[in-house]
Amino acid sequence: MDLLNCPNCGEIFVKNSVRDVCDKCYREEEALFDKVYRFLRKQENRASRIERVSEATGAPEKLLYKWLKRGRLHTTQFPNLGYPCDRCGNIIKEGKLCDDCKTGIKGELDIYEKEQERLEKLNKAVYYSQDRRR
Repeated sequence: MDLLNCPNCGEIFVKNSVRDVCDKCYREEEALFDKVYRFLRKQENRASRIERVSEATGAPEKLLYKWLKRGRLHTTQFPNLGYPCDRCGNIIKEGKLCDDCKTGIKGELDIYEKEQERLEKLNKAVYYSQDRRR
């Protein structure tokens, strides 16, 4: 059981796997979610971008990103919605990283692994010196 301060209002609350805000703020978020979902369900609004949804409903972009990341709003139903990559901030539809960042990290890991192998070989190498005193 974790006691935390609500990031929105500062109230103390018990954090659980479903809620990361206090009860009061959770109810406010749920009311906003209903408003956002009703907005997006209208045919003419399904292709809206985050900025438009936020402007039309009053829901902060940060909260919309949270719902997208948690799967409460589905990018398959609303094709122009997305959230920022955790590394570079480019808009993505799934996961935590964009394809470019995934490729970059994989490349960095490959370089690291090769360097580790090289260092391991160097540490195992045996060097012989010739004793010239004989």
